[in-house]
Amino acid sequence: MMTKHVRNNGNPFALIPLLIFILTFLGAGIWLNDFYALPSPVAVLLGIIAAFILFKSSTDEKVTTLIAGCGESKIMTMCLIYLLAGAFAVVSKATGGVDAVVNLGINNIDVAYFPLGIFLIAAFLSTATGTSVGAIVAIGPIAVTLADKSGASLPLISGALLGGSMLGDNLSMISDTTIAATQSLGCNLKDKFKINLFIAFPAALITVLLLFYLGLNSDINAVAIPKNGVDWISIIPYVLVIVLAVSGINVFATLIIGTLLAGAIGYFGNHFTLMVFTQKVYEGFTSMTEIFLLSMLSGGLAAMVDKAGGIDYVLFQVKKRIKSKKSAQTGIGTLVGLTNLAIANNTVSIVITGTIAKEINDEYDLDSRKTATILDIFSCVIQGILPYGAQVLLILSFANGKLDFFDLISNAWYHLFLFLFTLVAIYASFWDKLVKRFFDI
Repeated sequence: MMTKHVRNNGNPFALIPLLIFILTFLGAGIWLNDFYALPSPVAVLLGIIAAFILFKSSTDEKVTTLIAGCGESKIMTMCLIYLLAGAFAVVSKATGGVDAVVNLGINNIDVAYFPLGIFLIAAFLSTATGTSVGAIVAIGPIAVTLADKSGASLPLISGALLGGSMLGDNLSMISDTTIAATQSLGCNLKDKFKINLFIAFPAALITVLLLFYLGLNSDINAVAIPKNGVDWISIIPYVLVIVLAVSGINVFATLIIGTLLAGAIGYFGNHFTLMVFTQKVYEGFTSMTEIFLLSMLSGGLAAMVDKAGGIDYVLFQVKKRIKSKKSAQTGIGTLVGLTNLAIANNTVSIVITGTIAKEINDEYDLDSRKTATILDIFSCVIQGILPYGAQVLLILSFANGKLDFFDLISNAWYHLFLFLFTLVAIYASFWDKLVKRFFDI
């Protein structure tokens, strides 16, 4: 456990290693036109090397601080959850779960309501799998093909896909953003989910009503869609994980149970052998290698920056601008949003700003569950509208030149409604009372 120290005005120069990490990651993304070309753990390693060179304490002391930060209990908890979430995602996909969800939706969507259907499918799939990118990869080619064949609005369908995928990314119990936010703030996944749902649900409902209205008044050609069978059993692990997580079952137990159930379904359904199941579990582990190493190494870098006074300086600057609990919450959201603008990765942004958010949360006696929600939502909203973000780039690539960025973003209605309802949650005095009444928390 890292040693606590008395906060002061801090040392701005202690932020240099952190800025080297961010600027290296940002610069490589701009230079290579690909924000995922340079592995983020390598970028953070450069920041750590800079910290060793610039900070004045002895090498042994710096190594001790680095290791303490890497091995901090919340960081290790986060990393273990990542591994289990990766195993569940890969095993359940190997059983045909993703295909089943997509087929279930496509088989039952009327042509006029393609945008609404795509939104709902993407929302469920990303909530169940914990990844917006995965949902877009699975649904994106189908969505573009449906628009081409039916004459439906490609910008509207694409905006619905983007919104639905980010809805699930933000809400999912096994999303890396949710895991990072709750572990940073030290709150339960279940409680964060409830508060998050109270913001996301009205935003999603209005989006659904809007897409329904647009479908009701649309004039597009009928199209014959090849219907594929739905393997209902392969969907069960997704539903079970959501139910267990909402019920308050420990996240480790939830993911292990979900993975074992998916494995049993895959084994008895002849999707894979027992040995292949173990290989899929390990494949899930390795799929989380980057975020695992990033979280661990950035925890170590943050500890070194913190000890040198960098976190003190950021806190001092942020606190000068905070006048109330509401402005404290807005400050946390702005901080993670600006970080996400710089590095185009919502999980990394939460990991970087999590320590500062926790300090502000405790200093102003905020609700850690709400703070975690704000941290997650602001990062996801910004991530979902970045022209250089993975989600937007994937959808534009699937559209193959038939869609531009502004057409896509102007039809991403869910992002707008989610942001507006988040501001209501921060500034409307009645919101916290409603949450308490409905959820008794």
